[in-house]
Amino acid sequence: MKIAVVDYNSGNLASAARALALAAEREGIPAEVAITADPAEIARADRIVLPGQGAFADCAHGLAAIPGLRQSVIDATAGGTPFLGICVGMQLMAARGLEHEVTEGFGWVAGEITAMERPLEYRLPQMGWNELVFARAHPLLDGLGPGDHAYFVHSYALTGAAPDEVLATTDYGGDVVAMVASGNRAGTQFHVEKSQDVGIRILRNFLRWLP
Repeated sequence: MKIAVVDYNSGNLASAARALALAAEREGIPAEVAITADPAEIARADRIVLPGQGAFADCAHGLAAIPGLRQSVIDATAGGTPFLGICVGMQLMAARGLEHEVTEGFGWVAGEITAMERPLEYRLPQMGWNELVFARAHPLLDGLGPGDHAYFVHSYALTGAAPDEVLATTDYGGDVVAMVASGNRAGTQFHVEKSQDVGIRILRNFLRWLP
């Protein structure tokens, strides 16, 4: 299995790649994990992972700045290649982001990325471990259950999501969309690569996922 971790100078690329390699090892899947900005390599991949950290606009512009890279992700996923966005990588799946400026996203899931508004006792960014509340059954959630936590770092979040595209939420002074899926494209607001066994379980499920 060829796994492409999209390199557009954003995100925890090395740690995401290590987590994917560990997930493949635990799942008994021979895998080649490549951190790449090569559109041809993304076209050949069996799985595509898009990490991201920082501002939505910066990530979107960074992805668009590398010739052919954004389009290669669009084309490969349109052809059915399973996709996982991590943190801002998930946010880019939305129609648009409103961080600093209005920036177009992929439009793969409903809603937009807006600033989190929380009571004063909830500091922003939301940083640390929060419990996941699962909205429905999905192959990416196999082996997970009540009480499982994931690691979040963000101050913008998906709003206006379609209920049938939300896999999990978390409570941080109100519901926060934590995980989405639409067809062969999925994303986690939390950092799977920092979420220990829960994150590795999701990545193992992703490697076995046949949407």
